[in-house]
Amino acid sequence: MSYEKVMQAKRFIVGTKQTVKAIKSGTISEVLVAKDAEPRVTAKVISTAQEVGVPIIYVDSMKKLGKACGIEVGASTVAITF
Repeated sequence: MSYEKVMQAKRFIVGTKQTVKAIKSGTISEVLVAKDAEPRVTAKVISTAQEVGVPIIYVDSMKKLGKACGIEVGASTVAITF
């Protein structure tokens, strides 16, 4: 279901640095985090989302998450914007 949510989203942000920045700006409705991503990469996104109260959805695969975003590489985090 979560992968479909990304494919149906009109706007989303891929990548940890951009996601953290967007969370802090208050333009994010939810964040998707790949379970197979390195914890050191996703830790800042998770902690920032928890601080602000943005829902976090965990998905199984970076590769599938990247594919849902329309990119050729895996994505560790994706933020869906309002």
